[in-house]
Amino acid sequence: MAIRFDRPVSSSARFARRFGAFALVLWVAVLAAHRFGGLATPYMVLLVLVATGCAALAVLLALVGLRSLWLTGAEGGLDALKAIIFAAAPLAFGGLAVERYFTLPQIYDVSTDLVSAPEWLSQPHADQIWMKRPEVTGTDREKQLEAYPELTGRRYEGAIDRVLEAVKKVARQNGIVITKTSDASDPGRDLEDVPAKPPAPGAGDAVAEAPDQVPVPTPRPYDDDVAKLIRGANGVTLQGEDKTLILGLRFDVIIRLREEAETTFVDIRVASRYGPHDLGFSAALADQFLEALDSELLGIAG
Repeated sequence: MAIRFDRPVSSSARFARRFGAFALVLWVAVLAAHRFGGLATPYMVLLVLVATGCAALAVLLALVGLRSLWLTGAEGGLDALKAIIFAAAPLAFGGLAVERYFTLPQIYDVSTDLVSAPEWLSQPHADQIWMKRPEVTGTDREKQLEAYPELTGRRYEGAIDRVLEAVKKVARQNGIVITKTSDASDPGRDLEDVPAKPPAPGAGDAVAEAPDQVPVPTPRPYDDDVAKLIRGANGVTLQGEDKTLILGLRFDVIIRLREEAETTFVDIRVASRYGPHDLGFSAALADQFLEALDSELLGIAG
């Protein structure tokens, strides 16, 4: 009489494949909805955590299935392999985020000026939902100094108007959208394109009726748009918005220019719009902007 051997089936491997496929689909859908849709960042973070948890569970069940395959020859090795492949991307993404969360300081606002950070022209506001965060304190600045000691302001040997044009150019190249400027009504328009004010009605007649004796005019400061922008208590301040290329994480940016003697000092402040931890993205964006500005103003950096 022939003996028939029936291989056992590993239920763990089958469930692992399903959990892995679900985690991958959820992870891709959430990132796409956040980057191209209207999914708010707090909801994105919550759903990514769910996807990462499902991926971790899939890997755990896959290991159980592989153990059954090794010990009893149970079916499910292919399902376990698929589960590990499906879970690899969301698990690696979540692992990298967790590693940054625990190794980098828990701050969401960085500035090149630790003592007197540039003030927001328009205070950023976003509904944090469940990702509540405290106000920025001096302790946060100390954490920043310890984690990013190389993040400092830049001094350039040049007039503020030249540096200002370079700052605006670099901001455009880095995807920073300027939304507000100090003493300027239209931040998106170049100063050269601002239309001149039309002459007041009757100005031509006033010239014709000028008296014989004209008083000597006294020197007065320029009062055009360029002068208003450059002349200010704190120089020139530009505020804008930026977001990461792949994830679409949003950040608020403020750039301050101050003219000191024959030099111009540039400070930048970057803050994550959501959450108490920026995972190091704020410092990376600020450093990227400053390096690009150094390249643009090569030769006059101090």
